[in-house]
Amino acid sequence: MFLAWSAALAALVNRSYLQASSATMATDLARYGSAATWRGVYYRGEKIGFTVSQTVPTADGFDLEESGRLQMSLLGATTAATIRTTAHVDQNFALRAFEFSLDPGTGPIEVRGRINGLRLTLDVQTPSGIRSEDRELAEPPALSLNLSRRLANGGLVPGARHRWSIFDPATLRNSPVTLDVGKRELVRGSGSPMPAFRVEMEFAGLRTTSWVTDTGEVLREESPLGLITVRESPDNARAMAVSDRMRVDLLAASSVVPQGGKPIGDPRDVRRLRLRIDGVDLSAPDMDGGAQRVDGTVLELRDPQALQAEPADPAAARYLAPEPFIESDAPEIVAEAEAAVRGVTGTRARAERLTRYVNALLEKKPTISLPSAREVLRTKVGDCNEHTALYVAMARALGFPARIAVGMVYIHGAFYYHAWPEVYLEERGRGAWLPVDPTLNQFPADATHLRLARGGLDKQAAILPMIGHARLRILDLQSIPGSTPVLVGRTASDMRPLDIPIPQRDSRGQGCWSRPPR
Repeated sequence: MFLAWSAALAALVNRSYLQASSATMATDLARYGSAATWRGVYYRGEKIGFTVSQTVPTADGFDLEESGRLQMSLLGATTAATIRTTAHVDQNFALRAFEFSLDPGTGPIEVRGRINGLRLTLDVQTPSGIRSEDRELAEPPALSLNLSRRLANGGLVPGARHRWSIFDPATLRNSPVTLDVGKRELVRGSGSPMPAFRVEMEFAGLRTTSWVTDTGEVLREESPLGLITVRESPDNARAMAVSDRMRVDLLAASSVVPQGGKPIGDPRDVRRLRLRIDGVDLSAPDMDGGAQRVDGTVLELRDPQALQAEPADPAAARYLAPEPFIESDAPEIVAEAEAAVRGVTGTRARAERLTRYVNALLEKKPTISLPSAREVLRTKVGDCNEHTALYVAMARALGFPARIAVGMVYIHGAFYYHAWPEVYLEERGRGAWLPVDPTLNQFPADATHLRLARGGLDKQAAILPMIGHARLRILDLQSIPGSTPVLVGRTASDMRPLDIPIPQRDSRGQGCWSRPPR
């Protein structure tokens, strides 16, 4: 339930790695003919799914269709998601329209786009309703789904470099992509070796390698995250695509165990933490500020409870507006937000009550989804992404500027990728951005929340290049005087769900509670 990079992972693997629930899988796969391309999906050597794609000629272009299935383990629990993508392109494989669907098992989120020159019309539909908007783009977009076809249309020349923009349906943003075409190589799949061009792609700071044939078929694709797709026969691709017991836990595999220093006992007792960080770009503007300070390769975290109000932030108002997945103007979001703080006065007290309310409202369950606040309110299920999206939407509905922070948090002996909100609290012309954590029921969030980026859902892609590369060393740790470390119980690496309720941080000193009053 602490997997901040699940949404970012979904954004990455929307290229082909996910798809439909078992109830609709057979129907969906029936539309793929004998010429369809099947691939197996692997994570660190473990078979976790399959994909299938095909190109269908139309009167004035092509339809590129792709489906598949992924199932994996998060915190020891099996979770799955659904994705289906169709790109409508012209004879030159330029994108004209697309449909994208992701269903984590609680109902699909569908994104439909129509392109007219540099104007993009978006429809975002969930079981809770539909929202539409128009956007002006700096250049014509593409979907990652049709990149290999565009390359095959005259672009597969060794030494060539292509710079295009990809529209990512998972984040609703246009982002640059760079592709470098290398030499032909023989690639072994399920049959005899086939010649294909080696293509290096850099997107959102992540570099992947693909092998693309003259006709635009991707024979193999490798990501530094450990994800690999390999062209296989239909039977081999589907075999063991959903294993009864996943041996790989993505959350544990992406965690970072800090080295050196004395161990962190209870993160809630930490008042100051200095870390040396390697494998992370600390020059990014979001790394410094608030309770977090950067000095070279050293990052210092202080307890946000000690933050002092500063002159009002004139940019805070931009974080009051609704967004496609942060539907703060939806009537049900507004009503729930007002109910959450009914009878509570004072800016800080209302923000804290909202934190406790969202924590108690949602069932804690790892998911892979695009967390629409309206959908989270409807299903009342999710991990840190869902808690964060709902909190940010409800805070904005109450007139509090709020934004998403992504990074790491220390839990059970390691730092795990995580997401949490930052809410802007202002009184009498002075204010501060305060990190809070409705997932962990913390107001404010403890001092082990290491922020890597902040803003909207698109910022979560900033985490991807760090997975597998970040290294942390504890240089100094200061805790509350007299605090007692945990002497008995589980080992730090044991991430199974606890069988007892965990007391949560409560700055009011009034103890814990399980559900807010209505």
